Amino acid sequence: MTDPRCGVVKNIRALAVAVPVATGLFGVVAFPHAPSARGGAVAYLVNVTVRPGYRFAKPTTLTYGHGVSGKIAQGRGYAEIMGEVKPDFQTADEFQASYQISQAINELCPALIWQLRNSAAHHRPPAP
Repeated sequence: MTDPRCGVVKNIRALAVAVPVATGLFGVVAFPHAPSARGGAVAYLVNVTVRPGYRFAKPTTLTYGHGVSGKIAQGRGYAEIMGEVKPDFQTADEFQASYQISQAINELCPALIWQLRNSAAHHRPPAP
């Protein structure tokens, strides 16, 4: 489910292919006239596919990020979403899971930032 406050990239497959190709050819991705929804999607793709620890099949990367945003839009709490993201990436690392969640919200649906922050306000990582 996509929240109406969030932009939707209409051709996700084309974007998922264009970013790695553009990066490979030019060494940098630049879309000077891109709408914010597409620009956010590009930033999200670059941030979570270049960062070590995330192993996405490229077309599913945006789907996953929009899924995280959808969970926040549904009112699910930060701790609950953290509990789902960790097994998805086969990690117990709080930072890895937190990074994925924050990138999804910051780049794909910034209208939900405060909702996420409010739900995470008193979150404490579990003791090791």
